[in-house]
Amino acid sequence: MKAMIMAAGVGSRLMPLTMHIPKPMVPVGNRPLMEHIINLLENHHCKQLIANLHYHAESIRDYFQDGSKYGLSLNYSPEEELMGTAGGVKKCEWFLDDTFVVISGDALTDIDITSLLQAHRRHGALATIALKRVEEVEHFGVVITDEKHKIKSFQEKPKRAEALSNLANTGIYVFEPEIFKYIPPRQFYDFGKQVFPHLVKVGAPFYGITIDDYWCDVGNIDTYRQAHQDLLNGQVGVRAAGQLIYSSASARTLIGREVKMGEEVRMQGTVVIGDGCTIGSGVSLKDCVIWNNSVIGDKGVIDQAVVGSHCQLDPGVRLNAGVVVGSGCVLKEGDVIPANSKVFASTTGEIELEQGQIS
Repeated sequence: MKAMIMAAGVGSRLMPLTMHIPKPMVPVGNRPLMEHIINLLENHHCKQLIANLHYHAESIRDYFQDGSKYGLSLNYSPEEELMGTAGGVKKCEWFLDDTFVVISGDALTDIDITSLLQAHRRHGALATIALKRVEEVEHFGVVITDEKHKIKSFQEKPKRAEALSNLANTGIYVFEPEIFKYIPPRQFYDFGKQVFPHLVKVGAPFYGITIDDYWCDVGNIDTYRQAHQDLLNGQVGVRAAGQLIYSSASARTLIGREVKMGEEVRMQGTVVIGDGCTIGSGVSLKDCVIWNNSVIGDKGVIDQAVVGSHCQLDPGVRLNAGVVVGSGCVLKEGDVIPANSKVFASTTGEIELEQGQIS
C-alpha cells in the first residue's frame, strides 16, 4: 500500500528548535518525529511512500535517503513554493494511483492504520478522516458526524461553549484516487478550507472514524515536552532510542549513546538526554529534553526546559521553566535565563533572547 507523509512545513511554533531543521526532524525519544511515522507505516504494510519537502529539505533527504534501511521505498516531492495540504498531495497524483494514506510527518501517534483502512472500505468511502477526542477544542479543527459516521460539518478552533463536537481532525486520512477530481492542479489548495467543505456540500461518501490510539499534535513547546512524558510513561507505542532508566516511581530518564555523566547528577520527572552529550557534576535536571552533542556544565540547572543540539552551557547556567535554547548556542558561566524565554543563536554568532534578559 502507498502513503504520503506531509513533511513540507516550517514548524514556526517550535522556534528556535526549527531554526536549522524542519519540524519532522525534531527528535522525540531521540528519534526524528518522521522516523516514528515511517516505522508506523512499515508496521502496517505501507511499503511505498512519498514525502513532500520544502523547508530544509536536504536534512530529510540526507537522513532517510531512499527508505531502504526501513525496509521500504521512499520518494520525494519537492515544493519550491508551498502548495497547501491538498495541493501538495495533488502534485503526487502520478504516484498515488490506488487507495492511499496521508499522514503528517510532525505528529506523534501509534494509530492502527489497518483498522482505519478497514473502516474506510466498510463504508465505501471516498475519503476518511481519523478523529480523536480532545478536551481543548479551541486549539483544533473539530468535525461533526452523524450516527453513521458520515461527516456533516466542521468548526475551526471553536470556543468550548460553542463547540458542536470534541472530535479533532488528526490530519490522518485515507483517500481513493478519485479525490484528485476535487483538487485543481498547480495551485495552492487546502483540504480543511476547500476540499473537505466541498465534499460535504456535494454529499460525497466522506467519513470520520474516532480512534482510541495515541495521537499528539507536537505543535508547540508544551506539547513537545508532553509527548516525551507520554512516551517515557508508556502511553504511546513507538520505539525510543537509548537506555530507559527508572530511578523512582515518578522519575524516568532516557539516555542516548556515548553520554558522559558527572557525579551527583540529580534527575526528576521525565528527562531525555541525546547521543554524545556531556552532563557535568552536580547538575540538576527536571522534566527536560537535551538534544545530541550538547554540554551541560557543572552545577547547571535545567528545569522544564529544552536544549537544542551542539549547545555549550558553561558551569552554573540556570534555565527556568519553559525556556527553549536553540541549537548551537553558548551560554556563559552563571547565566540565568528567565522563564518562557527563547534563546536564539544569530547569524553573527551572538546570543539573542526573545523575551526577558539574561541575568
